[in-house]
Amino acid sequence: MLRFGVLGAGRIGKVHARTIAASGKAKVAYLADAMPKAAADLAAEVGAKVASVEDIIKAKDVDAILIATPTPFHAEQIEAGSNAGKAVLCEKPVSLSVARIEECLKTVEKNKTKLMIGFNRRFDPNFAALQKRLREGAVGEIEMATIISRDPGPPPMDYVRISGGLYRDMMIHDLDLARFLVGEDFVTVSALGASLVDKAIGEAGDVDTAAVQMQTASGKICVITNSRRASYGYDQRIEVHGSKGMLRAGNVHNTTVELATAEGFREDPILHFFTERYGQAYANEVLSFIDAVTNGSPISPNGIDGLKAQQLADAATESWKTGKPVKVA
Repeated sequence: MLRFGVLGAGRIGKVHARTIAASGKAKVAYLADAMPKAAADLAAEVGAKVASVEDIIKAKDVDAILIATPTPFHAEQIEAGSNAGKAVLCEKPVSLSVARIEECLKTVEKNKTKLMIGFNRRFDPNFAALQKRLREGAVGEIEMATIISRDPGPPPMDYVRISGGLYRDMMIHDLDLARFLVGEDFVTVSALGASLVDKAIGEAGDVDTAAVQMQTASGKICVITNSRRASYGYDQRIEVHGSKGMLRAGNVHNTTVELATAEGFREDPILHFFTERYGQAYANEVLSFIDAVTNGSPISPNGIDGLKAQQLADAATESWKTGKPVKVA
């Protein structure tokens, strides 16, 4: 029974703690949060004790640390967990600074720490099944991938100002997904961006509507589009075209029921929020981490995946600002 210390009892912390508690393979031993009531309420729900971050990391009856705290704390807490001999599952990103990620990963490598970065979309059942078929050669040689991600609405401005920008905050999931699907690293990034949803986002120096084109050294292309506005729900679609055909995964609807009348066919709406749309993905992510730590199997996505996604996000941000393609080292 793997014993977890969960750092952060906010929205994602709750999702992960509940998965651990229901897994039958692990338990939440301790919880920490800057808001005492949030920590106490979640601890009572999952049968854990409340303690400080420092005490949890040092605790001898903790095997793994799950980091669901704000981004500025991630790298420091990964290092502390690694130095304490714990396995670590950390929400993305490791840091908004590539240099800081590289520094953090030196500690992880030195300690041979098992580290997973929370790119949960790799664990979505539909996307994972599509990627498996790609690796099996279902469409032959991959030539082009298209990823569409649109939120129902923009986040609060207080969050926008500290998020690092759309490319580093929202699109970073799609940048990692692109590497997961295509199976190669991208070497050129070209980005467009605009503030079309909320003028205040543009005034804060960010965009709410964006498109990125990327290419690998072998020529494979990926196009990603993001929007902070989708009036019809949480729009998440992918398509991969290859030499023998095409694979695609569509949106998930509230139900599969269709109504047919003289006016035509009508489906139920698509799921409206990310914790609903990716609920199974979050659960699969945690269960995969538990299995890898318990069985000693390789962890993916790991710290290097986190670093490479951040490098692409930085390149996209630079390309948007300069209006020029950016080479990725």
